[in-house]
Amino acid sequence: MKGKQARKAPAPAPAPRPRREVPRVSADPQQGLNQHQVRERQQNGWANDPVESPTKSVREIVRENVCTFFNFIFVVLAALLIAVGSFDDMLFLLIAAANTGIGILQQLRSKQTIDKLNLLAAPRANVVREGSLMSVPSAQLVRDDVAEFASGDQIPADATVLSGQVQVNEALITGEADAIVKQPGDELLSGSFVVAGRCRARLDRVGAESYAARLTLEAKKDVTVGKSEMMSSLDKLIRIIGILLIPIGVALFVKEFVFLERTAQEAVVSMVAALIGMIPEGLYLLTSVALAVSMIRLAQGKVLAQDMNCIETLARVDVLCVDKTGTITEPQMEVGEVVYLDEEKYAQTVVTETLDAFYHVMEADNDTARAMQRKFHGRSVWHAQQTIPFTSATKWSAAVFPGHGAFLVGAPEFIMGGRYADLKEAVDPWSAKGYRVLLVAEYNGTPDPAGLDPRRVCPMALVALSNRVRPAAPKTFRYFAEQGVAVKVISGDNPVTVSEVARQAGIEGSEKYVDAATLQSDSAIERAVREYTVFGRVTPNQKRKLVRALQRQGHTVAMTGDGVNDVLALKDADCGIAMASGSEAACHAAQLVLLNSDFSAMPRVVAEGRRVINNIQRAAALYLVKNIFSFLLAIISLFATFPYPVTPLQLSFLSAVTIGVPSFFLALEPNHGLVRGKFLANVFRSALPGGLTDLFVVLGVEAFYLAFGFTENELSTISAILLVFIGLLVLYDVCQPFDWKRRVVWGAMAAASAVAIFCFGNSFGLSPLTVQSTLILLTFLGVSYTVMRLMLGLFAQGEALLERGRRLRRRR
Repeated sequence: MKGKQARKAPAPAPAPRPRREVPRVSADPQQGLNQHQVRERQQNGWANDPVESPTKSVREIVRENVCTFFNFIFVVLAALLIAVGSFDDMLFLLIAAANTGIGILQQLRSKQTIDKLNLLAAPRANVVREGSLMSVPSAQLVRDDVAEFASGDQIPADATVLSGQVQVNEALITGEADAIVKQPGDELLSGSFVVAGRCRARLDRVGAESYAARLTLEAKKDVTVGKSEMMSSLDKLIRIIGILLIPIGVALFVKEFVFLERTAQEAVVSMVAALIGMIPEGLYLLTSVALAVSMIRLAQGKVLAQDMNCIETLARVDVLCVDKTGTITEPQMEVGEVVYLDEEKYAQTVVTETLDAFYHVMEADNDTARAMQRKFHGRSVWHAQQTIPFTSATKWSAAVFPGHGAFLVGAPEFIMGGRYADLKEAVDPWSAKGYRVLLVAEYNGTPDPAGLDPRRVCPMALVALSNRVRPAAPKTFRYFAEQGVAVKVISGDNPVTVSEVARQAGIEGSEKYVDAATLQSDSAIERAVREYTVFGRVTPNQKRKLVRALQRQGHTVAMTGDGVNDVLALKDADCGIAMASGSEAACHAAQLVLLNSDFSAMPRVVAEGRRVINNIQRAAALYLVKNIFSFLLAIISLFATFPYPVTPLQLSFLSAVTIGVPSFFLALEPNHGLVRGKFLANVFRSALPGGLTDLFVVLGVEAFYLAFGFTENELSTISAILLVFIGLLVLYDVCQPFDWKRRVVWGAMAAASAVAIFCFGNSFGLSPLTVQSTLILLTFLGVSYTVMRLMLGLFAQGEALLERGRRLRRRR
């Protein structure tokens, strides 16, 4: 970029077209392609188009919501009701259609929001065209373009280096974490990223022909996208119910029609009622809509969720790993003081002249180098014979100037090696104040990236640099402490420096720090993550090991980062969170991208994850109460002589006032507690008291029906009213603790139920009751409340016993 400023690209490229052959061009690295050549390649299909859209198309969204297994079941059941002339019992079909419509509209809205953010966060690349360096979206690159790559850039297409030298990390595509030096003539693979250096390269294979695209397409032949624990559990539940529906439905019809000798219409209505009760028709919709709304909320806060599953992961995070620079502190560094170590041999003017020459030839490809270049920018006539860029592995950079010598700049511990004790007293006071300390040294010989000889190092000066702690950092970390989320600071800096910065940011346990260079084995890392809060001098591979060690200890780990050295850890963490202002490679590896690069947004992000998952679990319990009751009653009905007690119309009414409407309100409520346990286990524990209460009470009513011989219409009416009453009791329990919004929801549902029963009973299949049946109803209303309280008490005691057992096992 020297001598020319990067400028924005012209209007977007035309839509991709079928490929037609275009002659190859070997463009001058300084000139690149002209606009005619670029347009020719775009029009003939040689643009770097992605292999697939990041979001589903409108057609896919509509098809996935309409063509579902349960929608098919609903249509079949509706056809059976039409065949026997029972049109009044088809209200469930309208509810299913409304659910489908809501799902489509919500996902379309989510798609629109995410597409806009994807456009804002679209990867870009610097490309040379007509002698100017410009920034364009990666999708607008074409074959034969000359692109410029620097530290932190991800290679968007397969290329050949034309000029310059870079070190690249191909871990994302090969799994090998070691940096590889690429010189003119060497190949750059798409998907790898630049660790250090700068080069210009010609793009040879773009779009679907690139190495990364071919790997992606090959992988997708046999592998499906993984789902979160919650969505996988729902899929499993729906699959089991789907398998059971057909045999249970057939058996119920045979029993009602053949053995109880009821009419075909009565038998079909009873069968449909049983099956409708077993289907959690709104649960999957509720979950999808709640996650879509959550993605929209995050997007409105300038947070791009690249994977919907990460929202559930956020809710379960109990350890947050953060980097120091760019996360706790402001990203821009400033040079504070220069401490001269040997003023007789290396006077102030000598050190300044050396650093001016050093940063005249060294690429400023990280925050530290940029701060040094702003400080030491004087003119220099020294010519560099060789430069060795900084890497996270070596933690130093070097330059060799014929006639002047070889010089090193980097971390004192890594440059001095076994002789670090000679400088420790000079370095420690600055580290204790939170400064990053660099050593400037002369080297007798040619520096070797494979290792330095400490005996050849002649220290010249120490340079103290600092980042200001972000103003919002103390408040942010206080939130995590209150929420029970442990914070681990993982940095490449001196551990004393990082510890002081962590203290200033208000991180609990900041005094517990360790030098990662002393952690030589996996077992040492396992012990360290239990004992320490701050980890200094951490290499990129060690960051990865620290994250994995925390995961092996049962923690759900979120990792924030913005640099190339964070990529491997971001990829391995349960939820990787990148700053948009950081490297492109970090943004690609993360599931969440903070578009404003503001770490103070993290409490809102974590709170949103907890809100949506806690509320889905709470609302899901309402659905499963009906499903548990219907399934158990259908099984018992197969072996009993009594008729199925409720109709599809009554179940639709029950679902609307005690499940469907309140669940959507509850799913959007604040709820920020840490999510624990398995989704289905949590939901079943919450739903079982209500489901079993429904079963016992309705079986009691059936017993009275057999004993006293009141009509089937009265049986159906009493059962439906009791189910609504118990549903309201369950809703009351789910709404705890009450606030004004939950009071309004519960009160509105109770009032709607009363109005529907007393004023519009006939519309919902409710018949008038005699005095005898009214007394039975009142008796069972009291029994229902008593049984519900008893069930809740028994399950609460069971939970307490299980928790006590878990604590005892942990102590052992």
